[in-house]
Amino acid sequence: MSDIIKELSRIGIVPVIKIDNAQDAKPLAKALMDGGLPCAEVTFRTACAKEAIAIIAKEYPDMIVGAGTVLTKAQVDDAIEAGAKFIVSPGFNPEIVKYCQSKGCPIVPGINNPSGIEAALELGLKTVKFFPAEQSGGLAMIKAMSAPYGGVTFMPTGGVSPANVNDYLAFNKIVCCGGSWMVKPEMIAAGDFDGITKLVREAVDTMLGFKLKHIGINPCNDTAENAANTMGAIFSFAQRATSKSVFSAEALEFMNEKGPGTHGHIAIETKNVDRAVYHLERRGVKFDYSTATYDDKGNMKFIYLADEINGFAYHLVK
Repeated sequence: MSDIIKELSRIGIVPVIKIDNAQDAKPLAKALMDGGLPCAEVTFRTACAKEAIAIIAKEYPDMIVGAGTVLTKAQVDDAIEAGAKFIVSPGFNPEIVKYCQSKGCPIVPGINNPSGIEAALELGLKTVKFFPAEQSGGLAMIKAMSAPYGGVTFMPTGGVSPANVNDYLAFNKIVCCGGSWMVKPEMIAAGDFDGITKLVREAVDTMLGFKLKHIGINPCNDTAENAANTMGAIFSFAQRATSKSVFSAEALEFMNEKGPGTHGHIAIETKNVDRAVYHLERRGVKFDYSTATYDDKGNMKFIYLADEINGFAYHLVK
């Protein structure tokens, strides 16, 4: 997996944008950055695609801008000259793939069947675009194809929306999703870049799926067991004991000994801890990496924020 694909995987969602007027490129890129998605696939469906990519690459050099709907070698040349860091095509054209490879530019070609996967593997590719995703069988089709092609990963695009993006991203063979719901053409045409920023932020929050999991309370003047028993007697909350604490109704965790945080800790659940850390760090949040734990595949599953908030430590958990 190339460094660019790895970075897109951490971001999670790649906005697919069609720019009709090059002057919209800079404020649109700013809206994506401010909303929390520092990447874009600018489609070669309009005459100003090359100029738009060049503007974004110049004004926001840290942004991962790619070129989409690339069909010809001339478009590959234009995209690379403009500063595109990756190329996406709707179908699999071996000549275009080999040309991109000769230029050292990552390409994610479109496929929607096993034959396309085998053609991609023949040219050394491990990541493909699944397009059009929903119309081609969606997640069920990707899972079916993943069985015989376990080393292949996918970037589904086409029909991805807030309603299904997390279903796709929950499958470990999907590196990221392409989507356009947060960059509606009518909003771009109207210059509603604040509205786009809001939709992008909502897309990121939907993807991360933050929600309160439980509150951990450090010992005060009673034992964890007694505190949980009291909650059970009053509210009939079920109890669950661990080596470090006693849970009450799974929402309250009474600690046997003082843990992180002056008063205790608050656990925040997220769909993907690695992506959550990436996006929260972009928002200025700091983490204590010494507290991170990982699964057997190297994916982060737990980490504490570096700072307390109102006397409580906070940790993310999948």
